[in-house]
Amino acid sequence: QVQLVESGGGLVRTGGSLRLSCTSSSGPFSRYAMAWFRQTPGKEREFVAAILWSGSVRNYADSVEGRFTIFRGDAGNTLHLQMNDLKPEDTAVYYCAAKRIRVGSYDLWGQGTPVTVSS
Repeated sequence: QVQLVESGGGLVRTGGSLRLSCTSSSGPFSRYAMAWFRQTPGKEREFVAAILWSGSVRNYADSVEGRFTIFRGDAGNTLHLQMNDLKPEDTAVYYCAAKRIRVGSYDLWGQGTPVTVSS
């Protein structure tokens, strides 16, 4: 069974950077797209960024455009989220997700990694 595992979260000051990673504990698997979402207590999970696994198409939430970059790792099985110029409002638990087929919603989720940005 495919399990996604995130890492790289932590505490950083405003303006700092973090790189999140997401990999499958069971090795490579077929997927159509992957994405990062985030959630803060009392709020719904929100979209951050997504990438088509077969190409270079990416899209971002307006709130992170120009500061965050989603990309695949060189080994091909890892997803990253480079987060620069972090702001206190970026504080959240970050989740990676995978969509194994083109239609439908993201069907694989990790457990999340917390990011805290101090002012």
